[in-house]
Amino acid sequence: MKKFVASLIVCGFAVAMVACGAKKEEAAAAIDSVATEVQTVVDSAATVVDSAAAVLDSAAAVVK
Repeated sequence: MKKFVASLIVCGFAVAMVACGAKKEEAAAAIDSVATEVQTVVDSAATVVDSAAAVLDSAAAVVK
């Protein structure tokens, strides 16, 4: 959750830099880095959800 909030903050800074007239190359690089970071966070969250599902499945198998 902290990574998600941090990513939102980074996105906000990127948008602020673009709005304040940063050079187009710098803005594009900032947006690309933010997109990469957000994708990494999403992939990480998906991995955690998959791991949790596997743990729940194995716990359910043990209970049965």
